[in-house]
Amino acid sequence: MTTYSRNYPKIVRHTLLVVLVAAAALASCAPTVETEAADPMRITVLYTNDEHGWIAADDRRGGAAGMLARWRENEGYVEDGPFLVLSGGDLWTGPALSTWFEGEPTVDVMNEMGYHAAVLGNHEFDFGRDGLRTRADQAEFAFLGANILDSASGAPIDEVLPYVIEDIGVVRVGIIGLASMRTPRTTMPTHVAGIEFADYAATLERVVPEVKSEGADVIIAVTHLCEEEMRPLVGTATELGIAMIGGGHCNERIAEVAQGVALVEAGWQFAAYGRVDLTIDPGSGKVLDVAVALKDNPPGTPDLDAEAIVARWQAELDDELQVTIGYTEDGIKRNSAAMANMLMDAWLAAYPADVAMSNPGGIRQDINPGEITLADIVGVLPFDNTIVDVALTGKQVLASYVHGSRRPAIAGLGQSGAKYTIGDMPLDPDAIYHVLINDFMYAGGDGYLFAEYDPAGYMTGIDWRQPVIDWITSLRTTPNDPLENYLDTEPR
Repeated sequence: MTTYSRNYPKIVRHTLLVVLVAAAALASCAPTVETEAADPMRITVLYTNDEHGWIAADDRRGGAAGMLARWRENEGYVEDGPFLVLSGGDLWTGPALSTWFEGEPTVDVMNEMGYHAAVLGNHEFDFGRDGLRTRADQAEFAFLGANILDSASGAPIDEVLPYVIEDIGVVRVGIIGLASMRTPRTTMPTHVAGIEFADYAATLERVVPEVKSEGADVIIAVTHLCEEEMRPLVGTATELGIAMIGGGHCNERIAEVAQGVALVEAGWQFAAYGRVDLTIDPGSGKVLDVAVALKDNPPGTPDLDAEAIVARWQAELDDELQVTIGYTEDGIKRNSAAMANMLMDAWLAAYPADVAMSNPGGIRQDINPGEITLADIVGVLPFDNTIVDVALTGKQVLASYVHGSRRPAIAGLGQSGAKYTIGDMPLDPDAIYHVLINDFMYAGGDGYLFAEYDPAGYMTGIDWRQPVIDWITSLRTTPNDPLENYLDTEPR
């Protein structure tokens, strides 16, 4: 099994080997004395998750450069010290600064920060397997996923390692990755065709003995799992000797020790990080103590090298997307009715159909007050989706609208009490209506059944951002006539 380790521990082991050989040579002429046990050593894990490409600082967080400076100043972090820097996945899909370049800026700055490993989140598949391979080749850290298997062979897929072993001084730390079993529903399903996401506990029971056989003294699991999935693994972790489980996906803040196992998840967007301290007996590799804390990353003095990387990518983005298309006085919140209505109204204005709907999880960012740029729209709709025209019965339209726990953004479908309308007419359960959706939904993302309802859905080839850009541009909004004058703010 392939392992992965830094160079500096090899030098340490070589030095120890020389010392041991010299000691053996002198043993015959030295009197017998009792040796003292080595002092316990501490390994510190710095943990982030769901970074989502928020590498730039703003008025709420210090970004990647601020976090690196905070690690150095507050945690004593040095790249060749007793530290592990790990991520719980979802590295790059978010604002245009990362998304427009398919995650390259985020991996660039994470290389500078000294990450050792990251588990694959569902959004690591957003740019397809080729996009993932490109980022894996770029990364100076390992992408992990012990439960991400080729459906045909049962072997790990080529883009990831099941685990890595990092040598920290004389202690070998095995780091195992677990991806979410929900990934086929939370990324473009076609991007993970032919991939199986195996059971968490069964994977750990299979892989931990292998990692130990490779010489690991301490075991850590980095996962893209929510708290509700992490906690049931504590018993398995205790039995297998796993010292820490790091989570992700649900953007929660968790810092506790349960049955001797550290549980950590640090929110998202580089707004915070977790610190886990493992106190270890270097002789036996036994974990003597575990401590965990969460720490915020507010704006502050940045690391200059990391800041220069972010600035270089920002300049490149500005050259391509810093084009003003409108103006908003108050801004538009990501989860507001105004945002959902604007997006869907723009679709219907651009293409002849009866209804438009889009999953709320595809809307990822606020639009801040002031000038609206192309970069803002890419941040709001960061995925490379296109619009699909499907023909549905009225009954299927309604079933799709009430699907799941969160209603989709919608236009064209009205409701008055228990009655629904399309246009000015009551919804006819047997009539055929044309509905615009995104291709993530058509492929079965979030469990939608559109392809089952209409296997011959028409792929329009229209980028789902373009109607929004065109609609805002056409209004020619200004500070004297802001976009708010044209928005429907009523929930639908």
